[in-house]
Amino acid sequence: MNKTFLLIAAAAAVTAAVAAVWFTQPATPAVPGFISPSDAAQVARGRIVYDQNCASCHGAKLEGQANWRQRLPNGRLPAPPHDVNGHTWHHPDQVLVDIVKHGLVPGKTAPEGYQSDMPAYAGLLKDEDIVAVLAYIKSSWPSDALEAQRNITLQRD
Repeated sequence: MNKTFLLIAAAAAVTAAVAAVWFTQPATPAVPGFISPSDAAQVARGRIVYDQNCASCHGAKLEGQANWRQRLPNGRLPAPPHDVNGHTWHHPDQVLVDIVKHGLVPGKTAPEGYQSDMPAYAGLLKDEDIVAVLAYIKSSWPSDALEAQRNITLQRD
């Protein structure tokens, strides 16, 4: 057989194998039951993603916007902090992932009729990036808040 034919056949076989693996993988990787901040590399990656996508609203130090509990003239609330002073640690991980992916959805992750400036990141961030951001955020919490949030997350599963 001619070498060109063999190379084309080999390339086609490799392409078919890659396509078979690609198309049999789930579209959305499973989010772990509890996102732990114990992986330093994941936390470091999360900080980069946070700085690029979240810090402009939620603060470079997770501090949120000023007066985050007081409605703005448009009726919306400013971005809350994600450090221990906020309420992020009161929510299970799956809800936090859902909020980052889809924004605050009235009737699902927010009260009916609620309007928010929180954008949806489903088209911009991979699940792995969202998990890394949450690991970074959690890395700032004291152990008692982290344990409370872990319990909230695992009770929901």
